[in-house]
Amino acid sequence: MCCLAAIMVLVGPRLAIVVWGLAQPARWELAFSTFVWPLLGFVFLPWTTLMYVAVSPGGVTGFDWFGIVLAVVADIASYSGSAWGNRDRIKAYSTTYPPVPR
Repeated sequence: MCCLAAIMVLVGPRLAIVVWGLAQPARWELAFSTFVWPLLGFVFLPWTTLMYVAVSPGGVTGFDWFGIVLAVVADIASYSGSAWGNRDRIKAYSTTYPPVPR
């Protein structure tokens, strides 16, 4: 079950980017002037990319920045959560060295 949740966190927003990009290409063209930024967002910051596309057509002002910051936090949490879950396998983070075999 934990692996399924991890897969959904990693694949879910990327799948949403692909589906939304195919469904509303004009919105994506309005948000980004080049293909490079959505591609980088797809690879590194998918939640932030989705939030930016959601708020950018009207201009990013006021409370929209809170949503973008929240999306950045979600992206960081998705990357740091895997490090926390595997901390016993990483030498620098291990609480018991050498690691105890399971």
